[in-house]
Amino acid sequence: MKKLLGLAVFLGLLYGAMVLAVFRNSEPGDFADNLSLNNLNLAKRIGHFGIISLGAALVIIIGGIDLSIGSVVALSSTVLAILLMDPGYGWPPILAIITVLAIGALIGLVHGLLITKIKMNAFVVTLCGLFIYRGIARTLAANQSKGLADQFVDLRNVLYADPVFGLPRFLIILLVLAALFAVFMHVSIFGRYLFAIGSNERAVQYAGINTDRYKALAYVLCSTLAAFFGILFLMENNSVRPSADGNFYELYAIAGAVLGGCNLRGGEGNILGILMGTTILWLLPNLTNLWGVPSEVEFIVIGGALLLGAILDEVLRSRSAGQEGQL
Repeated sequence: MKKLLGLAVFLGLLYGAMVLAVFRNSEPGDFADNLSLNNLNLAKRIGHFGIISLGAALVIIIGGIDLSIGSVVALSSTVLAILLMDPGYGWPPILAIITVLAIGALIGLVHGLLITKIKMNAFVVTLCGLFIYRGIARTLAANQSKGLADQFVDLRNVLYADPVFGLPRFLIILLVLAALFAVFMHVSIFGRYLFAIGSNERAVQYAGINTDRYKALAYVLCSTLAAFFGILFLMENNSVRPSADGNFYELYAIAGAVLGGCNLRGGEGNILGILMGTTILWLLPNLTNLWGVPSEVEFIVIGGALLLGAILDEVLRSRSAGQEGQL
């Protein structure tokens, strides 16, 4: 609860600074319109990257990590564009989308099996995946951009078009997913198992729980969400560059989860914190831009915020452990 309160206060301060910056940069009478446009663009980014932050958080909660998220996004977008547009394919959109999601789930299953059955390190497995899936995407596309041209307008309208009730559709999708994952993680017994595995996997094994199954489930859900993100990415941008798109996305996903209170040691995290962490992650560069800070400083600001959050987390953890020891 203290973490959430601290995040909420920090988020409020950042948003207040953003509103002040918009006011400072607006002509008389334009403030409301500029603030609304700024909020809309920010909400789109939060809706986008919040989806993969949810997936990264699931893996982090069990004490794992997934470095292949960005490459899975690129592969998913590329495969979808090929299935929909390339000669010899021309698949119905629903079938193509289901196939892409299945590919994402299969990737996660492979990760889970390598980590649980062969006992490979999650860092190594997903780092290899980062290179492999990017290479597959580039090979399938002959290292060329793939796009939808002017086709599938109706599908793009469903997933990407105008805001609903003033909210971008990506944000609405994120909120629906967040509600489902909140029930899964904080209400269902399956979610409790994931937290328990991250806290003390051996104790969970002694309780007779098949920890391998739940660890594999976390990786499957993470890669499936990355594939879903890839679908939305193609709908928004209408094309994908397999050589570049998705680069560093895994770092943004992990950063959003960590800023939101997920501990890289595992066993900690909640949906509300992840949403706030993702919001903070994208408020920071937006804020630096509005205040005229050079764009090259943006990564310093994000990295500094992550470092500060990690330091505060360790300080609070040490104090809590000290108080428990005194009792």
